[in-house]
Amino acid sequence: MTVDDTGSGTGAHPAPGGEPGRTAGSATDPAPAAGGADLRGDEDAGDPQGRSNANARSDARLDRTLSATPSPPSEPPERLDGQGRLDAQNRLDEQMADSGEDPLALRLEQLILGAERRYTPFQAARSAGVSMELASRFWRAMGFADIGQAKALTEADVLALRRLAGLVEAGLLSEAMAVQVARSTGQTTARLAEWQIDSFLEGLTEPPEPGMTRTEVTYPLIQLLLPELEEFIVYVWRRQLAAATGRVVQAGDDEEMVDRRLAVGFADLVGFTRLTRRMEEEELGELVEAFETTAADLVAAHGGRLIKTLGDEVLYSADDAGVAAEIALRLIETMANDETMPELRVGIAFGTVTTRMGDVFGTTVNLASRLTSIAPRDAVLVDGAFAEELVRTQDAPASEAEAAEAAATAEKEGEEPPAYRFALQPMWQRPVRGLGVVEPWLLARRDIPGAS
Repeated sequence: MTVDDTGSGTGAHPAPGGEPGRTAGSATDPAPAAGGADLRGDEDAGDPQGRSNANARSDARLDRTLSATPSPPSEPPERLDGQGRLDAQNRLDEQMADSGEDPLALRLEQLILGAERRYTPFQAARSAGVSMELASRFWRAMGFADIGQAKALTEADVLALRRLAGLVEAGLLSEAMAVQVARSTGQTTARLAEWQIDSFLEGLTEPPEPGMTRTEVTYPLIQLLLPELEEFIVYVWRRQLAAATGRVVQAGDDEEMVDRRLAVGFADLVGFTRLTRRMEEEELGELVEAFETTAADLVAAHGGRLIKTLGDEVLYSADDAGVAAEIALRLIETMANDETMPELRVGIAFGTVTTRMGDVFGTTVNLASRLTSIAPRDAVLVDGAFAEELVRTQDAPASEAEAAEAAATAEKEGEEPPAYRFALQPMWQRPVRGLGVVEPWLLARRDIPGAS
């Protein structure tokens, strides 16, 4: 956020995120459901039956809320007397008149942020006790546009700045790491918010009754959804944080916490570019969503980690080569059984991977991508290191001759033969752009397709 004390600078108004569970007027008080539309009464706390009752009451609450004119106070309702409510509404009206922005947009912003606009960027930085330069770095990292010296920030923005700066001052984070935290959080939540508006709220805000406008129903619906969605997001984040922490502490040494040996897989839809020219946009969107959903479910169910989706391509990782192989073959089998889906190809490599902001980088990732581009349709190609790892963990034999010999030896000694899950077939060596000559291996099952 590049600004100076004179108020120069332009830009669209951002929607700076506050802290979960925080409200206007106080940087530390839990946020109630705005407008009194809290789905959970005190009697429901910790009581499953109470939460069921709350769900049953939500329709009645929505009916009552729909009949009210949206005019949120800037402070929790229980804190404001009649004069306080009037003052808050007057301030909001003044902001509307000064900014020229849509009144409903401002009311929605105040509802979601739980606070009214109070500070310019310079005032917010000064109140938080940080330099304007550092405040600008944080805000830009979170993905918000420069706004000059418009009065657009809230108490929650000040608190967020103060907390990030406090982590740096306490030595818990370096300044560069704090900026990374802001950037990764901003990028992730921006995508989440866009998805919720496009796919979730868009459908919910269709007028429930003839004659009602979307404007009339959007505000009360957000009043009802906001506290519940907020709690759910925090729950999922804590779950993901616990899982990620567990993976890190199980690393063999400190170096593995950043540069780890992983299996990295790319799954790519064949002929997707041609499909984009033949299919309607809505059909194409449905196909991509079905592919991403199927891939995400399979990766999670078998113990992998979905790194990202790129429309026609999915990138995933796994600590164990056998897990990565199972995911790849399941993807091929699942897509092959769906007549609406194009053919799929998968490439997997195993080796050292650098992780940053939830993404993965390095030669191993590049090799997996190249293997995908040369893989046959409905097939999985892996690199030599991945093949060696499958052999080491006895998930696959080095060759079918070795498998037959091991089975004969086991039978002679009255033992169970090795239960190899996968088969590896060496392919012709070939040059791969940017990586030299590689010898890929074709991965297949040795058991019945689809069996556990």
